[in-house]
Amino acid sequence: MKRILVSGGAGFIGSHLCTRLIEDGHDVICLDNLFTGSKENILHLMDNPHFEFVRHDVTDPYSVEVDEIYNLACPASPVHYQYDAIQTIKTSVMGAIHMLGLAMRVNAKILQASTSEVYGDPMIHPQPESYWGTSIP
Repeated sequence: MKRILVSGGAGFIGSHLCTRLIEDGHDVICLDNLFTGSKENILHLMDNPHFEFVRHDVTDPYSVEVDEIYNLACPASPVHYQYDAIQTIKTSVMGAIHMLGLAMRVNAKILQASTSEVYGDPMIHPQPESYWGTSIP
């Protein structure tokens, strides 16, 4: 059994990941400030002894002993990330720095995820797995 931190764990993808990791027999810490995530997404896990919810913003350091980290914290919808662009940048940059620092301190494996929005507007709808995005200089 591993102890796993999922930042952005109350979001759509994060909450499903938390569920799957618990089903696979792991202890999960869900870290989320609930800016775009929702407690409703994790309500079914709240009474599970292998689940812990921590309301925390990844722009601030966080310390915990874990074996793995999945950093999914980032507002992905244009409505959300355009609401406060500076906070979105801080979440993406400082959040990654804090989670990478934590991984280094506790010797944990880390998966750093991001939204496809960082690649710009797609030229192909829907995008196949082979599509790498658009980069406009």
